[in-house]
Amino acid sequence: MKSLLLLWSKLAEESASWCGTSTTRDCKTVTCRSKHEGLSFLTITLPQFGKDFETSLDQCVVDPSRFAGFRRRGELPLFLGGFLDLVFDRGSGRLLNDPSIDAILAIRQLTLMFGKILLPASDRRTADAMRGFVECEQDVRVSDAKRSPLMVREFQRVSDMLFKDVFDDVDHKILEIETVLPKHGPGATADKLMGNHKFTQRDWPARIEQIFPARDFLFPNGRYYDDHKDEVNILEPGQELPVRVITVPKTLKTPRIIGIEPTVMQYMQQSILTMIRDAIDKNHNLSRIIGSDDQTPNQEAACRGSLHGDLATLDLSEASDRVSNQLVRDLLHPWPYLHGAVDATRSRKADVPGHGVIRLAKFATMGSALCFPMEAIVFTTLIFMGIQRDLNRPLTPRDVKRLRNQVRVYGDDIIVPVHHVSSVIHVLEAFGAKVNMRKSFWNGKFRESCGKEYYNGADISIVRVRRVFPTSRQDAQEVNSLVSLRNQLYIAGYWQTCRWLDGLISGIIKYYPVVLPTSPVIGRHSFLGYESQGYDENLHRPIVKGYVVSAKIPKRKLDDFDALTKFFLSQPREGLGELSVEEMLELGRQPSTDERHLERSGRPQAVNLKLRYSTPY
Repeated sequence: MKSLLLLWSKLAEESASWCGTSTTRDCKTVTCRSKHEGLSFLTITLPQFGKDFETSLDQCVVDPSRFAGFRRRGELPLFLGGFLDLVFDRGSGRLLNDPSIDAILAIRQLTLMFGKILLPASDRRTADAMRGFVECEQDVRVSDAKRSPLMVREFQRVSDMLFKDVFDDVDHKILEIETVLPKHGPGATADKLMGNHKFTQRDWPARIEQIFPARDFLFPNGRYYDDHKDEVNILEPGQELPVRVITVPKTLKTPRIIGIEPTVMQYMQQSILTMIRDAIDKNHNLSRIIGSDDQTPNQEAACRGSLHGDLATLDLSEASDRVSNQLVRDLLHPWPYLHGAVDATRSRKADVPGHGVIRLAKFATMGSALCFPMEAIVFTTLIFMGIQRDLNRPLTPRDVKRLRNQVRVYGDDIIVPVHHVSSVIHVLEAFGAKVNMRKSFWNGKFRESCGKEYYNGADISIVRVRRVFPTSRQDAQEVNSLVSLRNQLYIAGYWQTCRWLDGLISGIIKYYPVVLPTSPVIGRHSFLGYESQGYDENLHRPIVKGYVVSAKIPKRKLDDFDALTKFFLSQPREGLGELSVEEMLELGRQPSTDERHLERSGRPQAVNLKLRYSTPY
C-alpha cells in the first residue's frame, strides 16, 4: 500500500501546482487514515467522496448529507478544500459561476482512481453480493406480478414499432436454418470445457433439439451424424447443467456477479446474437440508437449533454439481473421461431454459492451471449414508452427518426432527452429496472457514459489504477498494468508523476525504452517519438531491446470430424450437406488465418515477459 500512497501524494502535489493550491494537509490526512482504516480508505472511502462530489456537481450545491466522515468548515469538507474552494462557495455550498475545470478533474482523479482496482472483495461482501443476487430474483417475480395486461400491450405495441423488421429478419433466418452459424467463445463454461475441447461436447438439450437439431450443428453434415448419433446425449430439462454463478473483481465494496453458461447453451446463443446484431446494424434508426461494440456515440452524446444540457445520462443498477424472462417472452411472442430459439437456448437454473440451485426469473445472467442484446432491446422499448407517455400520444416511425440522435443505449448506459427523463425513469422502474440516481445526471453540466466524463463540454475523465504495483519482473500482469498507468498519466499531462513512476519501473525491469503505443515492447511513451538501439537488416527497420508480453495459448488438439466442424463453422452452410468426404477434406486444406488453431486454442492460462529485440513502433 505504500506505493499507492506515494502515487496519491505525487498526483496531489502535481494537481495542486496546476490549481495554485496546497495539498500538504490532504497528504497527511490520507496517510493517517490509511494507516488506521487500511486499503479500504483508498478503495471505498475516497471513491464515496468522489461520488458525492459528482452528485453535488449535478445538483449545483453541496447537500449537508454529503461527504460523511470528513470534517467541514462552512458548507464544504476540509479535505481537498483547496480544490473544493475553486468549485463551490464555502459559505453557501453553491456551485461557482465559473468553477475551475482543473480543480474538478483533480478532485475526481484523487478520489476515484483506486475505486476499481482488481482485488478480491472480502468473504462477507461476497456473501452479501450472492444474497443480493437471490433477493433480486424475488424482486423480478414481484415486478412480473404487478405488471398489468394494459402495460404489456403498450410494451408490445412500442416494441413492434421499433423492432418488427429486426425480428422478422431473424425469425426468417431461424426458419431457414441454413444461415444459422453458432460458435464457441474463448471463455469458461459451466461444464469446464476449454478451447478446442468445446467441439467434442455431445450433450444436446431436448429443448434445443426441437429448434436446432444436433444433426445440423454438432457434426460437419448428416453423414457424420448418422455414423455417430449414438454418441449424442439428449438432455431432458431436469438433466440440464445449471449456470454456475461466480464473482469477479469490480470494486472492493461490491464484486461483480456473472454466470458461466453450459457449453451447448453458449454455442447456440452466439448464433442468435450474430443474427440480431446484423439485423440491428442494417436498420437505419436502430443502428444509431443501440450500440454493441462502439462506445464512442454514447461518449459524444454525454459530451453534448454536458455542454448544452439537452441530454441526460442514466445508469441502471443490476441491469441484466432485472430484465424479466416473462417480459422477453412477451416481447418475442409474435415471432414463433425466434421466440422458440431464444427460449430454448436460455438456461433456466443457476447454481448460487451458499444458496444452491435456484430457478431463474430473470432472462439471463451476465455471461449469457444474449444478455447484452436483449437487455438493450428491452431498455430501448421502455425508453420510447416513457417518451410516448410524456408526449401523451402514440409514437410514430417519424418520431423514432427524429429521436434517433437523442436516444442511445449501450448496455446499462443510457442517453435520453432531458425533457423526457422523469417519464422515462418512471417507466423503467415500473417494469422492474432500478435507476442508479447517484450515477445518473441531468440537472447540472456534469455527464458520464461508457467510461467518459464531461463537465460543460470539457473532458474530465480520469486515469484509474487497475492493479497493485509489482514487486518483481515475474509479476507480468502487474508490470504491464503499471507501465500502462504511467503512459496514460503521461498523455493526461501528469509529467512530474511520470518521472517518479519511470524511476520505480526502471528498478523492476532493466530494459525500459521509449516506444510508440503501437509497439509490442513494454516501454514509456513520449510525444517526442521513439528511440532506436539498432537496425534489423532483414526487415529494414529500427529495433530496441525490451520486454514483450508472452501469452502462450494452451495446447488442445482437435482432429477427426470435430476439426471439420470447427472449420465449416466459418463457411456458408448452404450446400455442405451435398459435399462428399473428399470434397470437404479439400476445403479443409484451404489456408487458415491461424495454421495452428487445431492444436492450440482458448485463453492463455499464464502471462510472462520475454526479453527480445523488436520494433519500437
